[in-house]
Amino acid sequence: MNEKLELDNVGLHVLHNAFTNIAAEMALVMMKTSYSTIFNEGLDFSTVLLDARGNLIAEKNFTPSMMGAIPNTVAWTLEEFGPEFFSPGDIVVHNDPYRGQCHLPEHMMMKPIFLGEELVAFSGAIGHVAEVGGKAPGSFASDATDVYQEGLRLPPVKLMEGGEYAEQVWRIVLANHRTPVNTWGDFHAMIGALNVGERRFSALAERYGTETVVDGGQRLIDYSEKRLRAEVVDLPDGKYEAEMQVEDDGVGSDPFTVRVKVVIRGDEVIADFTGSSPQVRGPMNCTFVVALSAIYNAVFCVTDPEALIPRNSGCYRPVRIIAPPGSVVNVVHPGPSVGGNTDLQPKLVDLLLAALSQAVPGRVAASSGGSSSNLLFGGTHPETGRYYSNYHFDGMGAGGTNEKDGNDAEVTRHSNCRNTPIEVFEHRYPLLTLEYGMVTDSGGAGRHRGGLSTTRTMRVTAPEITFSALFDRSRIAPTGLFGGEDGLGSLLLVKRRGEDEFRSFDEVFGVASPTKFTNVVLCEGDEIRYRTPGGGGFGDPAERDPEALQADVADGYVSREAAGRYGAGPGPQEGTAR
Repeated sequence: MNEKLELDNVGLHVLHNAFTNIAAEMALVMMKTSYSTIFNEGLDFSTVLLDARGNLIAEKNFTPSMMGAIPNTVAWTLEEFGPEFFSPGDIVVHNDPYRGQCHLPEHMMMKPIFLGEELVAFSGAIGHVAEVGGKAPGSFASDATDVYQEGLRLPPVKLMEGGEYAEQVWRIVLANHRTPVNTWGDFHAMIGALNVGERRFSALAERYGTETVVDGGQRLIDYSEKRLRAEVVDLPDGKYEAEMQVEDDGVGSDPFTVRVKVVIRGDEVIADFTGSSPQVRGPMNCTFVVALSAIYNAVFCVTDPEALIPRNSGCYRPVRIIAPPGSVVNVVHPGPSVGGNTDLQPKLVDLLLAALSQAVPGRVAASSGGSSSNLLFGGTHPETGRYYSNYHFDGMGAGGTNEKDGNDAEVTRHSNCRNTPIEVFEHRYPLLTLEYGMVTDSGGAGRHRGGLSTTRTMRVTAPEITFSALFDRSRIAPTGLFGGEDGLGSLLLVKRRGEDEFRSFDEVFGVASPTKFTNVVLCEGDEIRYRTPGGGGFGDPAERDPEALQADVADGYVSREAAGRYGAGPGPQEGTAR
């Protein structure tokens, strides 16, 4: 069918569902065919459709931290090379933080979709590749001082050209990644997703007509912009300011500052980070698109939390950002940024919500744990003799809200990733899990308490494993809101074989930070224990529902001693901590 159809609102809704179903099928392909647990268990990726100019049409967004990069990466490539750079069968990969990307592990792949001679769209996939080289296994050096220590940096280059392998590029990539087999498998999972996106989009255009589908995508973008602007208009105009301290940059021990002014003016929102600290020496900087993702995340939280508005580039148009180059929210070359994506961005969301709490106090949350609690490790597996590497994260507490308690054991709000089941974890890696659970009293007290954090203890079962870590919120706890109390901070400890007590890593190994270090070697029988941060409480603890408090004590979420912080206490029922 080549004749253009005039779609009414029902037809547009059908087209939107078709686009999102394509993106969802692409995501299923990635999940089912990938090699690394960060994809097939953690779901640290997103799959998308974009128009010929790089505007987002539809997504299966498992990871909101990628929102800013998704349209910018393709648009940047188009601006740098022009549309003539692309030919049928090409696939381009790109992970350059200074060209519209997140941090180095995040790789965007894009495939042009041609109908006849015309470039009409792109299928895209962006995901955190578990091992991309650099100075540390897992490619997460918390003491990196430039991007070259963080891994292999790829400007937009063709992995596939005219449907054929660009063999020399593959040779460079696989020679620089410590786990090339996993990279090969994960890259092909992404390529498979792109191929599915291309086929499904082409079939849709064949069914309804190219002009109908392309024009419908633009109308959906315009519709989403109109809907979000209508939501923003209902927010009170004004200038709302907030600032926070971040405990260190991974290299030094001094804190740095992030400041924001959120301006709501009619149907637009502007986030101005002027006055924030200059970019730091360590990897806690973030790129422009990472800061952009944070403001998108915060605005969607207060305007459309149930995602009723189709998520496409139209949603982004009412939101603008001012992020001075060379600051911690807009790193410039050669500054490192691997930790800014995982551990500064969620705190930027918290900061923006704190500012917006002055405008819409009933629509925000207290601070989340705000750290992905990144634990990286690698070595030779004693059973297979093969080298392995893994990027591991775990759940923390979310902040309480006006409506309910914060979620327990949730991976940071900017990622929404899943944890890896213990059975899968122990099958793949030589670490025995001795303990895994939620931490009593880790959520800040409040009318609605903060979510509980997690704790895990593991024993090394290989001759040796090399560990790196980037945990935050160990010295500056997640903050409560409107009288709510702070959540419990993070903790990272080690017990050497034959010793009786767990101690901090700086005490045992002399590293600069107890929770941020690179390439510490643990041996068989050593144990590592960590605690992620809890969420801040929302509202006066004395106003908590006594029945809810009693249930918390019975479930072991709140101890009887800590229940006294809530005023009335839990009542006569005894608590049985789990």
